Amino acid sequence: MTANELKEKVEAALAEIRPFLQSDGGDISLVSIDNGTSVKVRLEGNCVGCSINQMTLKSGVEMTIKKFAPQIEEVINIA
Repeated sequence: MTANELKEKVEAALAEIRPFLQSDGGDISLVSIDNGTSVKVRLEGNCVGCSINQMTLKSGVEMTIKKFAPQIEEVINIA
């Protein structure tokens, strides 16, 4: 898979989870994909400083990204 194909898959995963974040007044954006295995995202809006954002990141965002791109090993939130 090329870097561009991987980015498209990660963006598709974020598009799937974005409506849930937006319904709570938040959002998410892709910052970078490093070494084809690590995704950096930025939680935005109400997601910043939310007490459950780490749970959302791991159970929702990371799980969804791995469903679209299984080679991703970690998802990191960049504040």
